[in-house]
This record gives sequence, C-alpha cells and structure tokens, in this order.
Amino acid sequence: MAALMANADMDFTSLKELLSVTDGNLASHLKALEKENYINVTKQFIGRKPNTKYEATQSGRKAFQEHIDALEKLISGAGN
Repeated sequence: MAALMANADMDFTSLKELLSVTDGNLASHLKALEKENYINVTKQFIGRKPNTKYEATQSGRKAFQEHIDALEKLISGAGN
C-alpha cells in the first residue's frame, strides 16, 4: 500500500521489482487488498502484452492512514 500511496498507480512488474517478491506472493497480497476494496485493478494490453495496473482507492488510502496513525501512537507511547 505504501507504494500505491506514493504513486498514482503502479503496474504488476514495477511493484514486483520494487518489493522484491515472487509473482505468487504479490498476487495473493493484491487479491486481499482488492477484496477489501483498498485498490482498483485495471487490466489492458500494451501491444500484445497484458498489463495490470493498481491504484489505491479512497477507502484504501483512509485505512492506510489509520494504520500509520496507530503505528505512530504505538511508537510515541501514546497508546499506553
């Protein structure tokens, strides 16, 4: 999600290279995010090659920010 928060959208190959993960690992995480409506998936062809792009939804952005806020509270000790 962090990569999608910092970029308007990213394709599968770019995410895979950035995160240094396998196809299967990335695909399973992306499916989970899509199921929660945290990302939008757009499939197209560029020439004859399939290309899948991902972008964070508004609810995905909100959930990610809430996660970051909770981590910051935990780190600062405000959660005690």
